[in-house]
Amino acid sequence: MIFVNFKIYEKGTGQSALDLIKILEKVSIETQVKVIPVVQASDVREVCGVTSLEVWVQHVDPVEFGAHTGFILPEAVSEDGAKGTFLNHSEHKFLDFEDLKKAHDRAKSVGLKTLIFSANLEELKRVVTLRPDFVSYEPPELVGSKTTSVASAHPDIIAKAYDVAKENNIPLIVGAGVHSKEDVIKSLQLGAVGIAVATDIVKAENPELELLDLINGFKQL
Repeated sequence: MIFVNFKIYEKGTGQSALDLIKILEKVSIETQVKVIPVVQASDVREVCGVTSLEVWVQHVDPVEFGAHTGFILPEAVSEDGAKGTFLNHSEHKFLDFEDLKKAHDRAKSVGLKTLIFSANLEELKRVVTLRPDFVSYEPPELVGSKTTSVASAHPDIIAKAYDVAKENNIPLIVGAGVHSKEDVIKSLQLGAVGIAVATDIVKAENPELELLDLINGFKQL
């Protein structure tokens, strides 16, 4: 399982997002490895209209219908076709745990799956109490790195994160700087069920080749 976060990169926005989706779908079908595009809220409806892949959104807010200008309403992205949402990514963290809990509850109330990110083990131990569909350990300092991955820098913490996730029967996703099949192999060996990537795919000169390289990590176990 590979979550591909489009962020708001130029190559992951609008028409470029639609072009990238076609590449992800082609590779996913050919390799039979699940690839989940995670797109901007503004692109969900258009992306869902051109792909059979399960599409997620990058964030939803802890709000209901009402006077909340600029917020992302869970009902809106669900109606557009999103099947899940990231929450608490290092680039869009909740400052208050209660807000994270409410956002998670709101997402689940409209049928969205959830992946909640944690920057460290202490945060992960709180996050698992919310019972999301997936949890992720992702050290913020390695997010977007093209040279150093969490798998190479912090394998010991991944192993501990897996123990926390396993105790709560929640699948672990590993992210931050993942950019090679070796990173994938190491992450899976340490207990993860999948990875979350962004820069390595979305900003690549050849996204298809980069994605195939990561998928080779799944195939070699």
